[in-house]
Amino acid sequence: MENKYFTLNNGVKMPCCGLGVFQNKDPKLCEKSVICAIENGYRMIDTAAVYGNEAAVGRAIKNCGVPREELFITTKLWFADCGYKKAKKALERSLKKLRLDYVDLYLIHEPYGWVKNAWRAMQECVREGKIRAIGVSNFGIKELENLIKGAEIVPAVNQIELHPFYARKELIKYLESRGILPEAWAPFAEGKLDIFRNPVICGIAEKHGCTAAQVILAWLHAQGVAVIPKSSKPERIRENGEFFKVNLSDEDIVAIDSLDRGESLFPWDKGYKVPLRKTLGFFHLGV
Repeated sequence: MENKYFTLNNGVKMPCCGLGVFQNKDPKLCEKSVICAIENGYRMIDTAAVYGNEAAVGRAIKNCGVPREELFITTKLWFADCGYKKAKKALERSLKKLRLDYVDLYLIHEPYGWVKNAWRAMQECVREGKIRAIGVSNFGIKELENLIKGAEIVPAVNQIELHPFYARKELIKYLESRGILPEAWAPFAEGKLDIFRNPVICGIAEKHGCTAAQVILAWLHAQGVAVIPKSSKPERIRENGEFFKVNLSDEDIVAIDSLDRGESLFPWDKGYKVPLRKTLGFFHLGV
């Protein structure tokens, strides 16, 4: 895979494409997937405390044969640990499981809990060298505005649901205005609405001699969005990493833009309903 990078608002370089390991709970399979991705040129791995696979990712990092400084590792702070002291302890747990002295990107997973207190702790951890860049996940404009007020560090990344059926143009425009990089989770909408057989996407794929997945990733990249496609299949990992070869035309991008439904495909994300999430014993699918 050709390595391409975004430069974050603090000067740190972040790969444009990484491997997501959400739902990859089998330790051996997760470790193999990460090593496979790294062997195929990936340099960014995205995990989270709540995924339950940080230890497997840590083993893969140790055994992959690539120097640590060449890798970009992201993990996330779950909202139950969103407080000043809790955030510091949660980071230490993640570092221990990952077998790392620092992570490249640490995200607040959800906009709940004592977010500003957690952010204060994360800013201190940046100064201590335990984190290179900090950001958020699943934050809307209002949540970001509230966090940024009084903050010393503006979030570097906002990881959000983003795919052809939910293009989120207004949020992306806002992120650009703040110098915050958008990163797409569920870039394939977790296969919903038969996305890989969508006639618009498949028509563009046929024209370019590539796959539907590569078209989707190329569409996101053309908008300046980082991507973390998840797969545990070696052939899919390799395939996803080759999307840089696809050069979409303006016409292609407009055609894909037309698929936007303007709403989340994951109902539990709509409106950030905390009581509903707690009632459901919330576990976020796709983050």
